[in-house]
Amino acid sequence: KSRGLFHLRNPSKSVETRVRFGLALAVITILSAVAVGQKTRIKFASGKKSAVVTGSLTGYKSQRIYVIHVKAGQTMKTEDVGNNHISLGIEGPKGSNYEQDMAADCQAFNTIDPTAAGDYTITVTECQKADRWKGTFKLKVSVH
Repeated sequence: KSRGLFHLRNPSKSVETRVRFGLALAVITILSAVAVGQKTRIKFASGKKSAVVTGSLTGYKSQRIYVIHVKAGQTMKTEDVGNNHISLGIEGPKGSNYEQDMAADCQAFNTIDPTAAGDYTITVTECQKADRWKGTFKLKVSVH
């Protein structure tokens, strides 16, 4: 006698396997979303006009995302101050007319003058125009 397309000998074991698989998939999905979309806010120490942030990358597809809030009319500069070559993608606040100058270099040194008010998003990646590396980077951001 046929019981349909699928026949389970031990239905409770199948349910347990499905639950475990579902939980594992949920954990992987959550961790991936956190790792990919996690943004770190850059804040300056009291009285300071710059900060150095340190992060790590694991290859060309790896990235770290930072957010910094600035006022209108300021000057913001970014500078690679580490030993590994990085590229920066900078996105201006919503409604701003900021477009990053995509020069032929790694774009690790940028000056935005004047800034628009709001949050700038800085995405750090490994410079693909230099030798591959894995490890830490140092990025200096200053606002005057």
